[in-house]
Amino acid sequence: MKWKIDKYLFEAIADTVVIEWDKLTNRENDMATAKNYTEEMVSNMTDQYNANPTRETVDVLATQFGKTTRSIIAKLSREGVYKAQPRTTKSGEPVISKAQYVSAIADHFKIELPTLVKAGKQDLATLASVLELTVVAK
Repeated sequence: MKWKIDKYLFEAIADTVVIEWDKLTNRENDMATAKNYTEEMVSNMTDQYNANPTRETVDVLATQFGKTTRSIIAKLSREGVYKAQPRTTKSGEPVISKAQYVSAIADHFKIELPTLVKAGKQDLATLASVLELTVVAK
């Protein structure tokens, strides 16, 4: 008798689990088809950004559509429109790496200087300016 009760309980629980699983998978399918951006939003976004490709435009789009700036940048990147802004220092100058300084100095002397990269960046910049080298940020 106990076995029959256990068997019926198990079947009832199994049916409930299957029903709940069906509900859950349908909900997941609905979520997978939901889109964050409509076609109108994307075309409007790309038009505005192409007209003025700056970070300020991205900020305006984020407030306009109620999204984060990272979300807007990601969408514009997926659309192949976003142009990354060049990195600058706090003073607004382009960022130049130590490797770029070492490369310019090595080219000037026409020798290999593999351990020069261990020098400090300020020292490398000073050496480049004394040698009157122009080091261009990449």
